[in-house]
Amino acid sequence: MSFHITYRQTNLKFRYPFTISKGTKTHQPALMVELQFGNIRGFGEAPAITYYNIPVEKMISDIESKKKFIEQFSFTHPDRYWHYLHHLFPGNPFLVAALDIAAWDIYGKLKQLPLYKLWNTDIAAAPPTDYTIGIDTVEKMISKMLEKPWPVYKIKLGTKDDIPVMEALRKNSDAIFRVDANAGWSLQEALEILPILKTLGVELVEQPLAKDDWEGMKILYQQSPLPLIADESCVSENDVQKCKGFFHGINIKLTKCSGITPALRMISEARSADMKIMLGSMNEGTIGSAAIVQLAPQVDYLDADGPLLLEEDNASGLQYYFGKVTPSNSAGLGIVITGV
Repeated sequence: MSFHITYRQTNLKFRYPFTISKGTKTHQPALMVELQFGNIRGFGEAPAITYYNIPVEKMISDIESKKKFIEQFSFTHPDRYWHYLHHLFPGNPFLVAALDIAAWDIYGKLKQLPLYKLWNTDIAAAPPTDYTIGIDTVEKMISKMLEKPWPVYKIKLGTKDDIPVMEALRKNSDAIFRVDANAGWSLQEALEILPILKTLGVELVEQPLAKDDWEGMKILYQQSPLPLIADESCVSENDVQKCKGFFHGINIKLTKCSGITPALRMISEARSADMKIMLGSMNEGTIGSAAIVQLAPQVDYLDADGPLLLEEDNASGLQYYFGKVTPSNSAGLGIVITGV
């Protein structure tokens, strides 16, 4: 038995304009895919992120150019299908991720289990998800935080006002703070900022320097008073070992690493290297976020707040309550598609 694929482009609106050190956006374009296998349907999602240069149009073009190859596969396990797709689309990990997530959704439904149970994990062991506060005026950042009482916030930094912003936020909350610089600092700036962030109760810092500044990261790793988590420096499973001795942990994002299948291997490899693991969001709706949440019991830190940041959604099936995100007990991803 083979697959039948359908897809559609979505452009979900953010609740607030979302700003990081790389720019601002009001909507999140993404590709939704549906694989039908007999009478079972599996769903996947891949957001388009500008600085990775894979727009939705590229994903659609690749599907159309090799549609019969995507469909003509004798499916037995997602691992085999991922390897097949990885060679079919070597330059498009985003598309591979969406198809891999859909294949895991089908596999869970075939086994009649949520994925976290398929992997013999307990969803109660999942860490809380943070809630992201994008770059804005100090007043608006405080307002967004107070509007959403939460136990863990991820604060986007990378401007000349980073310390005043953090001081102002701290005056208004006792929550755990994480900082994501999105490669926005120089080594000297990071060396000056990190000790101050430590005094402000920051838990960790993501990607302080440019993704290829390994020389700077070596120095920062040796001197940092806070754990440093690789994001842009850790795109695929080939990057895990590169990050050892430069970062204290890695942020795994399903879209950029090409799906659940390689993410499982990255988790195992990072554990072997004694590195901390975060699962990260790329502003996915509930389809992509459900895949992240199913993996959550296996990691240390969770960033799965996409549906909270978006005004629109593509599915239901996740429950958020003060940091805790819980999937439904339904098989596979545990989601129900909505009419976006």
